Amino acid sequence: QVQLVESGGGLVQPGGSLRLTCVPSESIFNFAAMGWYRQAPGKQRELAAIITIGGSTTYTDVVKGRFTIARDNARNTATLQMNSLKPEDTAVYYCAARIGPHSEDASEYDYWGQGTQVTVSS
Repeated sequence: QVQLVESGGGLVQPGGSLRLTCVPSESIFNFAAMGWYRQAPGKQRELAAIITIGGSTTYTDVVKGRFTIARDNARNTATLQMNSLKPEDTAVYYCAARIGPHSEDASEYDYWGQGTQVTVSS
């Protein structure tokens, strides 16, 4: 069973930055798409960003220009750099991996991490 281990969450003030890291238990080359999803209290899980094995990226509108997703094949990691954080970014952030082609549908992802809490508050 593939495991995805996330790290990097925490408490940050509005306007601050955090960098989330996801490490899969097998080669990242096995996954055509890596994604970061988030779920705020009382809300449905939503897409934050996706990156394909070819490096193409997709962002939800509310994070465009503030978040950057990347995959480092040499270090076998996927990261989400989050800048200019806002209180509405507060959520549990989940790393997801998909063997098949790019998809924005969370139900089509094969593996999920345990989630890491991001809290943006003064």
